[in-house]
Amino acid sequence: MPLDINTILAETRGKNFELFEEYVNPVFVKVLRIIGFNRSWIRGEGAYLWDENGTRYLDFLANWGVFTIGRRHPAIRAALQQMLDSDFPGWVGFDAPPLAAVLARELINRVPGNLDTVYFSNSGAEAVEAAIKFARATTGRPRTIHLSKAFHGLTMGALSLNGEASFRRGFEPLLPENSLVVPGDLEALEARLALGDVASFVFEPIQGKGVNILDDKYLLAAQDLCRKYNTLMICDEIQSGMGRSGRFLACQWIEGLQPDIICLAKALSGGYVPLGATITRREVYDRVYDSMDRAIVHASTYGMGNMAMAAGLATLSVLDDENLITRANELGARFRKGIEAMVPRFEFLKGVRQRGLMIGIEFGKPDSMSLKAAWAMVNKIDENLFAQAIVIPLLDDHHILTQVAGHGVPIVKILPPLNIDDADVEWFLKALEDVMVKLHKFPGPAWEVLMKIGNHALTAKKREGRTG
Repeated sequence: MPLDINTILAETRGKNFELFEEYVNPVFVKVLRIIGFNRSWIRGEGAYLWDENGTRYLDFLANWGVFTIGRRHPAIRAALQQMLDSDFPGWVGFDAPPLAAVLARELINRVPGNLDTVYFSNSGAEAVEAAIKFARATTGRPRTIHLSKAFHGLTMGALSLNGEASFRRGFEPLLPENSLVVPGDLEALEARLALGDVASFVFEPIQGKGVNILDDKYLLAAQDLCRKYNTLMICDEIQSGMGRSGRFLACQWIEGLQPDIICLAKALSGGYVPLGATITRREVYDRVYDSMDRAIVHASTYGMGNMAMAAGLATLSVLDDENLITRANELGARFRKGIEAMVPRFEFLKGVRQRGLMIGIEFGKPDSMSLKAAWAMVNKIDENLFAQAIVIPLLDDHHILTQVAGHGVPIVKILPPLNIDDADVEWFLKALEDVMVKLHKFPGPAWEVLMKIGNHALTAKKREGRTG
């Protein structure tokens, strides 16, 4: 009997959380219920999601930036349908897939410097893993330097470069040959490089955790140091790339910055098929694949699949045809202007970090006594709690998906699709204003929600203390 996916979806509608809790990840389901994200989604298109009640939501989470051109884009679907209808074979194994070569050529034409070779994988973490190995093979050195607050993925090598301790807990010891430095501290970076055992310096030009935009002068000086000590620069553009920042790559905002390796993923396939890319120079490749018996010494079974390559090509075409990178700058400027106009009115609102449509909204300690006491109370319970006071009502009251930008930082991040319209910007700005008005009334409903979540957090901490 042929499989009927639509029947399965219909039969599980409204039951997905119970099923997921029983067979996949019960702790994640608990988190989603606490913060109100336990919705049953039935449709997605463009920048929108619909739940089982027919309510439309604005998706500014975009699966952590995967849906840069929105969901169900017709150009991506058409390319995939052509591939499905084609008799052209994929994953032959001993083969040189033509679509992979064409996609590699298109990427190379868009990146800075003299990068000319691409390795394809299935995810951002895999792209980073490849970069780490390539740098080691090229330099013959063991160590990698990464930055505080960095996030490069959760596989073992990528996790070893994670600047947040909560992700590493329970999996240590990780790769031992790594060092952490603070962005901006060139003395510490040079002291570490001078030891002569560093293969690579890995950085995100815009750190996803917190939307920290690294200083141009720092990165250019870091590049000079890397050249001085023969260390490769690895630029992680997994979230900031593909037009998200208002350039094809965020590093292209910095004139003269030319990384040795660039990692892409997330939005590269338009959200349909897992796809990662590690872009570098042929001389690096030649140190990895240095003989015929090592021609596939680093490889991925599902890399370079026809569907992924077709989706990647279609996504690049959409970015060009719809002029979305320019659009990202125009819309980003509107968001910034609207948010900055609210700052003088609301004590909790401190500013905005923005480049293109990668946006972090900053909150902080207020001045008035009553709100200052509320701030202190919430942060005493859990330093991760305050930003939920914005994320939860944006979802519940205004049907907008957003996210907390990182652990222990009062920043809310939005990653809108690049092809949203002006009405979507206004939808968000009006919603944020309403949330701010209500949040500045203490006591009030927003604070009651926070206290409820805080009590759950305290209970969880006590449980961890008993079992840890």
